[in-house]
Amino acid sequence: MSERLAKFLARSGICSRREAENLITQKRITVNGETVETPAFLVNGDETILFDGEKIKAKEKTRLWLYHKPAGLITTHKDEKDRDTVFAHLPAGLPRVISVGRLDLNSEGLLLLTNDGELSRALELPQNGWSRRYKVKVHGLVNEKKLKELQNGTVIDGVEYAPSKITIDTKQVSNTWLTVTLTEGKNREIRKLMTSIGLTVARLIRLSYGPFQLGSLKKGEVLKEQLGKSFKLCE
Repeated sequence: MSERLAKFLARSGICSRREAENLITQKRITVNGETVETPAFLVNGDETILFDGEKIKAKEKTRLWLYHKPAGLITTHKDEKDRDTVFAHLPAGLPRVISVGRLDLNSEGLLLLTNDGELSRALELPQNGWSRRYKVKVHGLVNEKKLKELQNGTVIDGVEYAPSKITIDTKQVSNTWLTVTLTEGKNREIRKLMTSIGLTVARLIRLSYGPFQLGSLKKGEVLKEQLGKSFKLCE
């Protein structure tokens, strides 16, 4: 059965579908010796498909891993500033994987990894309604009224942020620990939300992503998750 080249590349686990489209337009993909210039090009998997001259292996069984990302690593395969990346620190033996969303340089906690770009895309879709739960340490004077206002949704610098759930866990003179639950997880969302009410995020730990939990996973450890038949997502 034929499918679009961009989708085939994503399902092969080398990148997301959007990144695959970029690779194709950059003329880095060849099919049977010919450079392909459109993501809509159809393939069935029997062709010789090369990425930067290296053959793309046939798609393996879809797998998912839970990874405890330490702070100080950037979630990308290659960084222009030559900073340490998540993928350079994964345990030996893992196939090429991509992340489901990202955690920024100074954030830590649960990061999902998969060998299937289509699965990554599906897990990121807002319509799945999966919440992301975080433990957040903030500095500054916590105004509970402003926290409640944030929970109804807000607009910051023209960007609309969906309602969230925020609870105070412990409150001290110099810092406060919060639990924050999001349904969208936009870029640096929690940091921007806290900054908007005069708070500075000192530490941010993702505890869960949908049904997947960080649990007792230690920093730098990877756990393979079995995907059962009941595992359903929006397309």
